[in-house]
Amino acid sequence: MIEGILNIIYGLIASAVFVGIGFLYGRYKERKKNQGSPLENYPFYPFSLDAKKMLQFDFDKFNEAVSSLIKTKDFQAGQQLVLIGEQNNVHQILKTSFLNNYEKLYKLYNGDKVLDDSIRFLENYKRIVRLIGDSFPECGIEILLHNLSNPSKALYHIKNNVTGRNVEAPATNLVMDLKRRNSNKEDKLNYELNIGARKFKCTTIPIYKEEMGIVGAICINVDYNYLNDEVRNNPELINKFLDSLCKIDMILDENILSKSEYDLALNGKSHFRDF
Repeated sequence: MIEGILNIIYGLIASAVFVGIGFLYGRYKERKKNQGSPLENYPFYPFSLDAKKMLQFDFDKFNEAVSSLIKTKDFQAGQQLVLIGEQNNVHQILKTSFLNNYEKLYKLYNGDKVLDDSIRFLENYKRIVRLIGDSFPECGIEILLHNLSNPSKALYHIKNNVTGRNVEAPATNLVMDLKRRNSNKEDKLNYELNIGARKFKCTTIPIYKEEMGIVGAICINVDYNYLNDEVRNNPELINKFLDSLCKIDMILDENILSKSEYDLALNGKSHFRDF
C-alpha cells in the first residue's frame, strides 16, 4: 500500500519535473524567437556603399525591410529598424503608402517604447557630460550629448557652450558619418573643423546600445582660435585659463597613485614629468 502511494507520488513528481522542464524550454525557445536576429544579418539591411565607398541610407531596402518585418516578426531587427527610421526622418520623406506601412511597423514593435528606452539609456551619459563639463569651466572646451534617435532635434545636453547651439539643435548627418566610420573601423578623434573664421579641434565618441546600434554620441569641441590666438598670447588669460582648469570644489584624502608613484610622491616627486 505504502509502496504504491510512493510510486504514485514519485510519478507525480517526475511528471511535474518533466512539465516544468518542458515549460521552461518552451519559454526559452519563445524568448529566443522573440529576441530574433540583428538587422544587419538580413539582405534588406537599409545601408549600402556608393561608388566612393560612402555609406548611404537605402530607401528601397528600408521599405523592403518594413514589409518583411511586418509579415515575419523579429523583435530585435524590428526595433532596430524603427530606430533607423526615426534617425533618418522617414516620417517626412516616405510617400503615403510606404509611410502607412512604416506606421504599422512602428506600432507593431512599440516604437514609442524604443525611443523612450533610448532616452532613458542616455540619461547616465547626460550626467557624465555635465560632470566633465563642470570640470573644465570657462576653458573654451565644449562637451555635449547627442540623442541620435531623433537627429532633427539631436542636441540633448551641452556644457561650456562655444558653438552657440541650443538643446534640440539638429545633427542630421552625424548618424551616417558614425555608421560609415564604424564600418571602416575608424575613430572620429582629434579632427579639425574650419567654419568661416572659426576653427575647432573636435572628437566625437559614438554611444552604442546592445542590440540597437548607435543611439547617441558625446562630442568634445575645443575653440582653437580662442586658445591659440587669445590665451596663448596673453599672460593674464593664461592665468585665468589655468585657474579655471585647476579649479576645485573640495579636498579629499584619497590615493590615486600606483604604489611606486606613491612612494616617489612621499619622497618629493611633484608631477608626472618630475624624474
